Amino acid sequence: MQKIVIAVFLLCFGVFHAQNTVSGTVVDEQNNPLLGSHVHIGTKTSTSDSFGNYSVKNVPNGNIKMYVSFVGYQSVDTIVAVSSDRKLDFKLKKKSELLNEVNVKHNTSTYNQTVVEQKVKTEFIERSSNQTLGDALKNVTGVSLLKTGSTIVKPVINGLHSNRVPIINNNVRLEDQQWGTEHSPNFDINSAGKITVIKGASGLQFGGDAIGGLVLIEPTSVKKDTLFGKTLVTMASNGRGGTINTSIHKGNFCDWSWNLQGSFKYMGDRETPNYILSNSGNREANFSGDVKFIGKKYDVTAFYSYYNTTIGILSASHIGNATDLYNAIQNQVPYVVNDFTYSIQNPKQEVQHHLGKLNFNRTFNDESVLSMQYAFQYNQRYEYDVRRGSQNDKPALDLTLITHTFNADFKKEQHDWVLKTGAVGLYQNNFADPATGIRPLIPSYDKFDAGVYGIATHAFSDIFSLESGLRYDFSHTKATKYYLKSRWDEREYSPEFNHFIIEESGNQWLTQPEYTFHNLSASSGFHASFEHDVDWFFNASYAVRNPNPSELFSDGLHHSTGMIELGDLRLDKEKSAKLSTTIQKKWNRFSVSVNPYLNAISNFMYLKPIGFETTIRGAFPVWEYQQTNALLTGIDVETNWEVTSNLKHLFSLAYVNGENRSDDEKLIDMPPLNINNSLRFSKKEWLNLNVELKSEWVFRQNQFPDYNFETDILVNGELSSVTVDVSSPPKQYHLLHFYSDIKFKTFKNTFTTIAVSVQNSFNTNYRDYLNRQRFFVDEMGRNIQLQLKFNY
Repeated sequence: MQKIVIAVFLLCFGVFHAQNTVSGTVVDEQNNPLLGSHVHIGTKTSTSDSFGNYSVKNVPNGNIKMYVSFVGYQSVDTIVAVSSDRKLDFKLKKKSELLNEVNVKHNTSTYNQTVVEQKVKTEFIERSSNQTLGDALKNVTGVSLLKTGSTIVKPVINGLHSNRVPIINNNVRLEDQQWGTEHSPNFDINSAGKITVIKGASGLQFGGDAIGGLVLIEPTSVKKDTLFGKTLVTMASNGRGGTINTSIHKGNFCDWSWNLQGSFKYMGDRETPNYILSNSGNREANFSGDVKFIGKKYDVTAFYSYYNTTIGILSASHIGNATDLYNAIQNQVPYVVNDFTYSIQNPKQEVQHHLGKLNFNRTFNDESVLSMQYAFQYNQRYEYDVRRGSQNDKPALDLTLITHTFNADFKKEQHDWVLKTGAVGLYQNNFADPATGIRPLIPSYDKFDAGVYGIATHAFSDIFSLESGLRYDFSHTKATKYYLKSRWDEREYSPEFNHFIIEESGNQWLTQPEYTFHNLSASSGFHASFEHDVDWFFNASYAVRNPNPSELFSDGLHHSTGMIELGDLRLDKEKSAKLSTTIQKKWNRFSVSVNPYLNAISNFMYLKPIGFETTIRGAFPVWEYQQTNALLTGIDVETNWEVTSNLKHLFSLAYVNGENRSDDEKLIDMPPLNINNSLRFSKKEWLNLNVELKSEWVFRQNQFPDYNFETDILVNGELSSVTVDVSSPPKQYHLLHFYSDIKFKTFKNTFTTIAVSVQNSFNTNYRDYLNRQRFFVDEMGRNIQLQLKFNY
């Protein structure tokens, strides 16, 4: 033991005292300097100046990975021996591909050193041009989809979703009333340049409540002085519509640069193998753009995005009595099937989301950067119910959410240390318009948040690094809400919450609930590299999530889903303790990654079906927010096998088990075991041909709680007691998908890609456990897509 301590001491002594400088130039084949080249040595980075010169200081002794890259040129990835100051010059060869097709290899994680960050490749983002963010994320192992029909889709990471999985768009946390299961992210997938998924609450700079994980979205960014663009046209058979998307990018390293992007989507009713999904069409019209000035020591960016969508809610899911629900579940046949149409009728959603931000970055030296950012978000949500006469044109739910956010972040690199610290402040106002004539599901409220964090990373050597972080968050919410006195008594809120009552109004109480939370979150872990290309990542995190307005205050009929939701003023904050580890091993042609995890969550909040309630609109199922102590355990596995130089096999498996430990039963809405296999063939000589066949196997979820309930329905004119089965998951299913594309040069600087894909190739009938509309209809049938991409 004493020898080990001495060895560790000598190692650390060498690391801290043997510091060297590596410098040189980066030029092209004509010896022209490449301004803005990126040079990575171990954990150190540098950028070349206008003469192509770079310099990296404080480089420790030893054999260290060195990576040199420049957009549009072939990168250099090598290992250099450092024992003193060294001068290394690099000459980069130009690539033949277009700039926006260049894939840059990253040797380390960008946001967290102790977890494996999973990237969604550009090809999958483009394939999903006619779909949603969730559909693109489904290609990441361990990500499932929670759906309301075919168009409202949100990601589920390791069994968790909604507020537990924040979406960060261009360094701004998306605030768009995302708490509801039927609220999809207000984001256009076509505006994404890069998407990163972090599983677990290890990205503390983005929040301390990411119990499930983070989705980080970055726009396209180009530093070289160039102008390029692309246009994507996608046509789909299922829905008989499509999407057109165009983006133009202008880059310049020390001057102005800008990006513009716009898309339009028009889709009609979707279809199952046997019938039309009436009122399932949708529309989108989106825009995003930014302008950036890059100086020698600073840069300033202004960004704006606009998202506008209209989404039809399946007519067959909008029941009005217990008999409809019971018959739909028993007969497996929708009670509303109309002819195909592009028209979108009530019930429907209309959503607009504006995001604007100003960002300032100041570089003091090669080691220190200060970033400051202000962001403004405006979200307008209308939900329309089926109403009589002129009331049909009036929304049943009208919410306006305005959010102001200010961030300040500082990053400092010192020897083998990387220190990040920052602060955030948020003010948010939600206004529920009473002009709808219906008591709003979500009340008006004001919210103020503030947080500070600190993260330290230390590279003990090229093969071992440690990262730890701590975050404090303060949150205060004040709402204004009317409660029916009958509901107040039914929920037994008196006398515990009588201090919230400020006024009596007939058969209602006017209340002003106030909640204040103080939270601490933490994350710590390490990354170790071993011989024979073995990497080990380990992370332990503690995260805290406050109950959101939906969980606290929901009280009434949710018109877009046709069910009554009840919040609970007694809900306490969730506390998650998660352990996650990943082992990666690479051979010449084969690699494997195994990621087991354990997540213990106290006060876990979930929606539970409890029965029916009769209103003047009819009888509707009632779902209630409750809390329990939960334990989620699971494993994600993926392999990559290069069978030949032209043939590749990909395998992924994801399994999660959720337990309600308080009630000794399983958790509701946990994704079942799923296994994916992909076989990809590519032949560059055949017009850059790519062919992929993908097998998707989703098993039946056999671990579920029994929340069935008894109700009375009319049978032959008489009331009869029946059991409504809202618990039993559908059977397992297997889908086969096909994709193929070719790319060829059409003009001097224009490449054209033609892609054909077939989803659900065999037109299989199936229902998905995580689709809220599985009680009423089957999933979509076969969908043939033709996509044209023009790079110019």
